Amino acid sequence: MRKALAAAVVAAAGMVSGGALAAPESEDPIRLTLHDWTGQLITTNIMAAVLEEAGYNVELVQADYLAQFAGLKTGDLHVAMEMWETTGREAMDEATATGLVVNLGSTGLEAIEEWWYPLYMKERCPGLPNWEALKDPACAEAFATVETAPKGRYLGGAVTWGGFDDERVVALGLPFEVIHAGTDAALFAELESAYQRQAPIIMWVYAPHWAPLKYEGEWVEFPPYTPECYNDPAWGINPDMAYDCGKPRGPIWKVAWAGLAEKWPGAARAIEAFHVTNDEMGAMIAAVDLDGRSVEDVVDEWMAANEARWSAWIAE
Repeated sequence: MRKALAAAVVAAAGMVSGGALAAPESEDPIRLTLHDWTGQLITTNIMAAVLEEAGYNVELVQADYLAQFAGLKTGDLHVAMEMWETTGREAMDEATATGLVVNLGSTGLEAIEEWWYPLYMKERCPGLPNWEALKDPACAEAFATVETAPKGRYLGGAVTWGGFDDERVVALGLPFEVIHAGTDAALFAELESAYQRQAPIIMWVYAPHWAPLKYEGEWVEFPPYTPECYNDPAWGINPDMAYDCGKPRGPIWKVAWAGLAEKWPGAARAIEAFHVTNDEMGAMIAAVDLDGRSVEDVVDEWMAANEARWSAWIAE
C-alpha cells in the first residue's frame, strides 16, 4: 500500500491540511538510513511513505548506527530518523559541530536505555535497583552463567549501538562480564526465554519498546548521568575513569545532511514536522515483534489511520 495510497488520496491530503502539496524540488533519491531495531525501521518507513506521497524519490539504505555520520557529512546519505540521546549524543554533537550535519529536532519519542532485570531477580540480589547491589559477589553470581561464573553476565545490545557498557563495568568495579547480543531480535528472544524459565538475566532494555510493558522489571539506578561523567575522568565515583554513571535519557532526534534543506526544502520541512509518541511506537513495535506482522503492514495501517496528520507535514 505504501506507494498505492492513490493520487486521489494525495489530493485529498492537501485539502485536509488546508494547503496544496508542494512539488518535489529534485528527482534525485533522498536516502534514509535503516538500522537493526524494529522501532527505527518503523519510523524510517513511515517517513519514507510520507515523502513518497509527496512525490519524492526515496531510497532506504542499510547503515551502521554510529558510522552513518561519515555518509551524512558527505551527502552520500541524507536522513537518519533515530539518533538516541542515550547512546548517540556524542557522535551527533561531533557531526553537527562540523556544520555538515544538522539536527532536525525530536521525533517526539523519549528514550531510556539502561541495565534492566526482571522483578523475580530482586529476591536473588537484595538491594536492587541500587547499582551498588551489583558489586556484591553473591549478587553477581546470581546473574552468572556457566561461561561467566563467578562473574555475572550482562547481556548488552549489539556492539554497533555504543552505550559504553564495557567501560561502565570497569569504571564502577562491577564483577560482571559484558556479552553483546548480535541483533535486536536475539536480545529480546533471550529475554523471552529467560522470563519463561525464571532464569537469571540482566540486560540492555530500551524504551519505547514492548519489553518493559510486557514484563515486570526495573532499570538499575546508576549514578545519574552528566556530560562530565563521560568527558572528565576526574568527575564522579572513580577519579581515574569516565563512564562511572548511568546512560543519559532524553529525546530521539532526527538528523540530516546539511544540504537537505537546500536541495529538498519541502522534504526537510516534512521531516522536521514528523512526530509520534512512545505509546504509538510501543504498540507498533509489539505488532511486529509479538504479533508477527510485517513492518510494511504496520506502517500502512498507521498511514491509513493518520492521513490528516501526515498530510499536514507535506502541505506547502
